[in-house]
Amino acid sequence: MNIDFSTSIPIYLQIIEEFKRQIVTGELKPGDKIPSQRDLAAQIRVNANTVQRAYREMELMGLVETLRGQGTFVSQNQGLVEETRIGMLTNLVDDFVRAVQALGLSQDAALELVKSRFSELEAREEVNDK
Repeated sequence: MNIDFSTSIPIYLQIIEEFKRQIVTGELKPGDKIPSQRDLAAQIRVNANTVQRAYREMELMGLVETLRGQGTFVSQNQGLVEETRIGMLTNLVDDFVRAVQALGLSQDAALELVKSRFSELEAREEVNDK
C-alpha cells in the first residue's frame, strides 16, 4: 500500500483511495478479506486510529463490511465496483479538463492529444509484449 506522507492529503483518505484502486483493478475481489486495522497500521506505520477512521468511512460507503470476530471483507455488491470505477474516472477526467482549461487548450486540441497519446501508448505496449 502506497502512502505519501509528504502530501497534504490526509492519510485516512489515501488509505481509502488505495483500497478503491485495488477493488476497481481487481487486485481485491468481492468477499476478499482485508488486513485487520491493527495489522495495516503496523504495515504502513501509521496510528491505528487513522486506519480505524478509514475502515469506518469505507463501511459507510459500502466498500467493506466487518463481521464481528471474523474480520473486514470487500463488499459483495458487484455494482459498487462499477460505481467506484466510474467515480474514480470522473474525478480523473474532471482534473484533466480543469488542467486543459487552465492551459488554454481547446476541447478539440485536448481530444486530439488524448487520441494521439492512446495510439502511441498502445503501440508501445504491443512492441513490449513481443
